[in-house]
Amino acid sequence: MSGLVASSSLKEFFKSLLDEVLARQRVGLTEGAEFYLVNLLSDFAATDALFNRDAEGRRDHEPLALLYHRALQQEREERIRTLRRLGDVSLYKAGFFSGALQHGLVGPDYYIQMGGSAYGQVAALAPASGFAAVYRELCEKFRALVSLLEEIAARGMVRAGPSGALKVYESWSRTGDDKLERVLVEAGLVTRKGSLPN
Repeated sequence: MSGLVASSSLKEFFKSLLDEVLARQRVGLTEGAEFYLVNLLSDFAATDALFNRDAEGRRDHEPLALLYHRALQQEREERIRTLRRLGDVSLYKAGFFSGALQHGLVGPDYYIQMGGSAYGQVAALAPASGFAAVYRELCEKFRALVSLLEEIAARGMVRAGPSGALKVYESWSRTGDDKLERVLVEAGLVTRKGSLPN
């Protein structure tokens, strides 16, 4: 198979990991919200999905404020798509790159506020018979979803090998985050009291 992972197996992997982390963090999600998150994780597994292409075909990272401003100028259907993209990118970045965001111009809270607000607006604009309830749930539980993705990211890094485990350890030693400690303890890299195993 030459190292390629089929789309369905990637979704199965993320579904299994999400179920594990949901149980561990005791977060309840509807089936629709779980489905949405699994698809988001699968879509963003290819890093190109986080970027737009500019006119010359170069990868371009559009700031959240500009995405939001563009959404306000659009008609309803296009506004829904842009706001959904804003929510998706905010959720993924806040969950998978929270450590890096701590040192940026804007921190994770900015992404959490922008993303939660975007999903709330999508819920208000979407037809009631569609996914409005899912977007409302994503809005209301946005901070908990970020926490889920942080743990999923840490588990993935530890499983990827020593360099990933070291990054998780360094992040945990800087922040003292309980989720990161739990991941390191379960991987046998630290003991419950935070010391390295013998």
